[in-house]
Amino acid sequence: MTADGLKDRILEELRQVKDPVSGKDVVAADLVRALTVEGGTVRFLFEIAPEAARKMEAPRAEAERRVGALPGVDKVSVMLTAHSGKAPPNLKPKPAAPAQKAPPAPPQRVPGVKKIIAVASGKGGVGKSTVSANLAVALAAEGRKVGLLDADFYGPSQPRMMGVNRKPASADGKIIEPIAAHGVKMMSMGLMLEDGQAVVWRGPMLMGAMQQMITQVAWGELDALVIDLPPGTGDVQLTLCQKFAVDGAVIVSTPQDVALLDARKGIDMFRRMNIPILGLIENMSTHICSNCGHEEHIFGHGGVASEAASMGVPLLGEVPLHLDIRLSGDAGTPIAAAGTAQGAVFGDIARSLIAAGVA
Repeated sequence: MTADGLKDRILEELRQVKDPVSGKDVVAADLVRALTVEGGTVRFLFEIAPEAARKMEAPRAEAERRVGALPGVDKVSVMLTAHSGKAPPNLKPKPAAPAQKAPPAPPQRVPGVKKIIAVASGKGGVGKSTVSANLAVALAAEGRKVGLLDADFYGPSQPRMMGVNRKPASADGKIIEPIAAHGVKMMSMGLMLEDGQAVVWRGPMLMGAMQQMITQVAWGELDALVIDLPPGTGDVQLTLCQKFAVDGAVIVSTPQDVALLDARKGIDMFRRMNIPILGLIENMSTHICSNCGHEEHIFGHGGVASEAASMGVPLLGEVPLHLDIRLSGDAGTPIAAAGTAQGAVFGDIARSLIAAGVA
């Protein structure tokens, strides 16, 4: 049976599973999302209202059982993810909360993970994902046990940069095994999507996916989990900082004023969330012509260093604009793993974070 034929058979089977909120089957209720078939492994989500999570556990288990019994299906992964904070129409509004509210739960530690390092940028296109991949590899080269989480759900690029193209396994359909590459345990939404498939999710779905990527992945014992965040100051960043104990943020920017304007906004967000700024990295800092050796500061120079000095935080490194860095990322071997002069800066950054006790 073809993958498309199996998908049709799966949807037919899911029409036998009832949504306890609407009374319709889960397909008619439009709950089924991100259905993928890879060999004998089937994955999909139920997109539900947050308050329906407890009611949906039984339908989730029934769907897993029904789909798992289909010919050609070896493994099934069914996840619940929230799509809005509105109560279903058949629920009455709750009475007003008492004057004294319970304090929000404090950020939690991830079992087995000693440190969480967020790599962020105020805008896209400044090389944040390149820095994240190389930083993770450089920390691993220093003997650290390292994980790399690609939390840029709309534009996941770590599978390409780390040279990984296989789907992650899940022995029980709930806990996902990360993929090992270049001494790093890596997980990305890009590993679960077909080539060219877009993630079309609302903000609350991103928040749910963020939590699942941290708590439902078998990270094991890690000295550091490097998280490649999406650009900006949105739902993913807020979820990470509110739900989990982040030990610090590394801010990536190019030297020009426009990039620094956005970087300052990212810095302000982390400070409001009481997350320490571990330091700044100036990417595409300088370019040296491979033919004549002439050095040019294409995007300006010194802007990030000046910003770091004014904030009283370290300038962790200045990464050059070099063809080999781009080629190595496209080829799936980060420059930090290549042992070349261009990758040495990432080793210096890794050692400085280790010396500061944050990695």
